[in-house]
Amino acid sequence: MELASYADRAVHLVNTADPYRRRDDLTTVEDARALLSKQGACGRLTNADVQELRTLRDRLREVFDAADAGSQQAAVDVLNELLELYPIRPAISNHDDCDWHLHLVEGVPTTSAAYAAKACMGLAVQATELGLDRLGVCQAAPCRDVFIDTSTNRSRRYCSERCATRANVAAYRARRKEAALATAGAAAA
Repeated sequence: MELASYADRAVHLVNTADPYRRRDDLTTVEDARALLSKQGACGRLTNADVQELRTLRDRLREVFDAADAGSQQAAVDVLNELLELYPIRPAISNHDDCDWHLHLVEGVPTTSAAYAAKACMGLAVQATELGLDRLGVCQAAPCRDVFIDTSTNRSRRYCSERCATRANVAAYRARRKEAALATAGAAAA
């Protein structure tokens, strides 16, 4: 069972919205279908599923924000509420000519709830195995995308290489500007 891929569902769902840039990529059934299909989930979706995913997205954002702020108990409380709301159980499978392995089988009636159950369980496993401090929010302003830090030295601060590069270039330019101002100030004195 690859629980990291289940945890990625939580990351992908949360990252469909960025309230700071007023971006929302989960407003229609087609948006939900695109999100779920990226993770291998399929099934009939309705507007109710979209609303359920949006609500879950907001709750998962609370988990990442709390963990990022160092409020581990708040993150665990929300995650436990979600695990209770979206129950799941393990089952052994050997599909597609693979050896026997574990899968998470959701005990919920809708496609969106099945996605939610796996996302919450995967996130819970990653948080407990890696540590809640590994749940992060991108430090490159104005990005607020979330990520799970799987680096060996717990050093990840950005959601992507793009954001890391953008932040490093901005810091470099700020240092150059500061040095130029200092040089101009020294020359004027």
